[in-house]
Amino acid sequence: MVKEKVKTGRKRGPKIPGSHDLFLFNDNFNTFEFVIDTLVEVCGHDSIQAEQCALVAHFKGKCVVKSGTLEELKPIHDEMTHRDLTVSII
Repeated sequence: MVKEKVKTGRKRGPKIPGSHDLFLFNDNFNTFEFVIDTLVEVCGHDSIQAEQCALVAHFKGKCVVKSGTLEELKPIHDEMTHRDLTVSII
């Protein structure tokens, strides 16, 4: 008998009231290098973290790249949108 693997989603910690997540979505026109450079410059990621986020977004369709208050995330969202990346604050 073959057992089926049940895929469980990665659970994030408890949601902090007033906290939001900035999601980066996969697209078919920005290069990995551009996305990584943007995450380093705009989000303050180190190069390894930025590369991992780019890969997760590519393979899973989206990735949380930053968490914080709406006031903290809005300027980051606006800059990434200005650079033609697809992002959303949830």
